[in-house]
Amino acid sequence: QQYGAAAAAAAVAARASTGTMSGKGGKGGKAPASKKTPQSRSSRAGLQFPVGRVHRYLKQRVALKQRVGATAAVYAAAILEYLTAEVLELAGNACKEWRVKRITPRHLQLAIRGDEELDYFIKATIAGGGVIPHINKHLMTKSGGKKKSAME
Repeated sequence: QQYGAAAAAAAVAARASTGTMSGKGGKGGKAPASKKTPQSRSSRAGLQFPVGRVHRYLKQRVALKQRVGATAAVYAAAILEYLTAEVLELAGNACKEWRVKRITPRHLQLAIRGDEELDYFIKATIAGGGVIPHINKHLMTKSGGKKKSAME
């Protein structure tokens, strides 16, 4: 015990003399109780969408107080983030095409209805989105040759 106390005192004196006294820890003794900064589940998963909030909403929606796994919230948040990024990318492309800088409901409508898979999944009506431009081919005017033959 005396040897341990002497070694600890020498280590403290050495650190004090060199000016590197930096709180707990050092070369000997117990491992420092390192306090990690808290990290959100979203940052751990590398997502922007809130995993904790999605988990809370999932727990509210299950029947008869069933349990919801932790990875279910991560998976659901990743899917929501992917779909959001896909829609925003397509809407941004529509904005570039029209040479404007702000995404409007019209751009969202054109992006969703222009993509076959997104159109299949998103059946909602978008307020202020307008309609998709479409003219039935039967309503288009016929070519000049057929009109002349019909006149005769």
